[in-house]
Amino acid sequence: MSTVIELANKIFQPIINLGGPAMMFIVLTLLAVMMKVKLSKAIEGGIKLAIALTGMGGVIGILTGAFTPALQAFVKSTGIQLSVTDVGWAPLATITWGSVYTLYFLFILVVINIIMLVLKKTDTLDVDVFNVWHLSIVGLIVMYYSDNNLILATLLVAFIGVLKFINADLMKPTFNKLINMPESNPTTTTHLNFMINPIIMIFDKFFDKFLPFLDKFDFDAATLNNKIGFWGSKFAIGCYLGIFVGLLGKQSVKDISTLAFTGGMCLELFSLIGSWFIAAVEPLSQGITNFMSKKFQGRKFNIGIDWPFLASRAEIWATANVLAPILLIEALILPGNQVLPLGGIIAMGLTPALLVVTRGKLIRMIISGSCLLPVFLLSGTAISEFVTKTAQLVGAFPAGISETAAITHSTLEGPVEKFIGIVVGKFGGNMNFETGLTFAITIGLYLLIFVWYAKQMKKRNKEYLLEATK
Repeated sequence: MSTVIELANKIFQPIINLGGPAMMFIVLTLLAVMMKVKLSKAIEGGIKLAIALTGMGGVIGILTGAFTPALQAFVKSTGIQLSVTDVGWAPLATITWGSVYTLYFLFILVVINIIMLVLKKTDTLDVDVFNVWHLSIVGLIVMYYSDNNLILATLLVAFIGVLKFINADLMKPTFNKLINMPESNPTTTTHLNFMINPIIMIFDKFFDKFLPFLDKFDFDAATLNNKIGFWGSKFAIGCYLGIFVGLLGKQSVKDISTLAFTGGMCLELFSLIGSWFIAAVEPLSQGITNFMSKKFQGRKFNIGIDWPFLASRAEIWATANVLAPILLIEALILPGNQVLPLGGIIAMGLTPALLVVTRGKLIRMIISGSCLLPVFLLSGTAISEFVTKTAQLVGAFPAGISETAAITHSTLEGPVEKFIGIVVGKFGGNMNFETGLTFAITIGLYLLIFVWYAKQMKKRNKEYLLEATK
C-alpha cells in the first residue's frame, strides 16, 4: 500500500502544487491534445477554464468578504457564544492537500473512473482532480477514528466515488435544460456537493405530493425580469440582498450602499463567468466527438469539471443570500451546534444541488435549504476535532486564529458523507456488534436512498427525451 501512495505522490504532486486553476489548465489542455484537438485550440480552452475558475473564486471571495463584516456585526449584537471557528473552504483544502493520502485517494478514483468507463458503467470522465479533496476528507476522517485503517478508508472513498460518477451521468440532462446547453457539449460535474441530491429529492417529492400550490407563487429571475423589467434582473436581486444583509447588521447608509452594489455586481459576474466554463470545454467537446466516432462507434462521453458552470442561474445566489441570515439564526438555536457560521455563510455546499433537484424553483430551494442547513452545522461541529488536529499535524493551521481554538467549515460539501466517515471510522476502530450494526444500517440506508433517487432522475431524463421528440 505504501508503494501505491508513493506512486500517487510522484505522479500528481508536481501538478497539484501549481494550484487549482493552473492544474485544470494543464489537465484540460493535455486531454484535448490527446483527443487530437489543434494545439492552439486546446491551449485556448485550458486558459479559458483557468480564467473561469480564477474569476469565480475571486467573485465569491468579494461577496463573502463584503457580507461577512455585516454578518459579524449581527452576531455580535445577538451575543452569540459558539466555540468553533468557521474558517471557510480554502483552509480545509490546504489542510487536506497537506496529507499524502489525498494523492493516494486521487489515484484510486482515477483508476476506478477509467474502469467504469471501459465497462460502460459511466459516461463521465472526471477531470476535476483538484476537488478530490472533498472526498479525501471523508477517507481521512475514517483513518482518524479507526487508528489509520487505510483499507476501510479506501473502500468508503471508492464506494462514494462510484456513486459520484453515476450521479454525474444522471444530472447531465438537467444541466442541459437549466443553462440551455446543447447536447453536444459534454459538460457535467462529479462535485461532492451534489451527493446531497437524494435527500433534496425527498423534499422535492413532498412538495409535489402535498404542497404543489406553492409553485404558483414561484418565479425565476428571467420570468420576473420579463414582467417588471430591470427590477427583476440579476443585478437588482443582488442589490436587494445587499441591502437586506446591511440592515441585518445595522450598517451605515454608506456601507449598505456598498453592500447593495457589491451584491449586484457579483450576481452579474456570476452569470458572465458561468458562461466561460461552457466555452472552455467546447474545443475538447469537438475533439471527443470526433475521437469517439472513430474509436468507439459514436459513444458519447461527458467531462466532469467544477460546478460553477451553473453560476449563470441567479437562483443559486438568491437562495444562498436568503439562507445566510437563516443559517445564523439556526446556529443560535440548534441543539448540539458549536459552529459560528462566518467563512461558510454563503452556502455553496448546498445551493447548486438545490438548483438541480428543484430545477430552479426558488420557494422549494429556500424551504428545503432551510431544513438542510442544520445537517451542515452539525456535520461541521462533528468534524471540528478532526479538522483542528489534522491542521496542526500537517502544519496548515490558519494564521490569525488562536492555536487553542477549534476550527471547521460550516457549509462544507458532503455533510452526510462526513457523518458516514465517522461511523465507518468508529467501526474500524472498535469492531463490535453495536458499531457493526450502525455501520451496516448507515451504508445500507445511504445506498437505498441513492438508488431511489437514481430512479427518479431516470424518470426525469425520459421526460426530457419525450419533450425533445415532440
